[in-house]
Amino acid sequence: MVLPKLDPQTTDRVIEMAWEDRTPFEAIETQFGLTEKQVIAVMRRFLRPSSFRLWRKRVTGRKTKHQHNRDFTLGRFKSANQK
Repeated sequence: MVLPKLDPQTTDRVIEMAWEDRTPFEAIETQFGLTEKQVIAVMRRFLRPSSFRLWRKRVTGRKTKHQHNRDFTLGRFKSANQK
């Protein structure tokens, strides 16, 4: 797997977005040009093995990580307690 050259800030942001439940892989691809396989390779390379396994277990089968599997289309959840 050939990964593009990423600076440390970009790598950190990709990892952060990959950990977020509601950020789909398509958003990462749009913003950074990384496919899902490349994101997985980045996570494998820059995370500890135990953290990578935990992330893969968490992401596998999660509906919100793929745009076409989401059951909502507009906006984000906002608590009624927020102003």
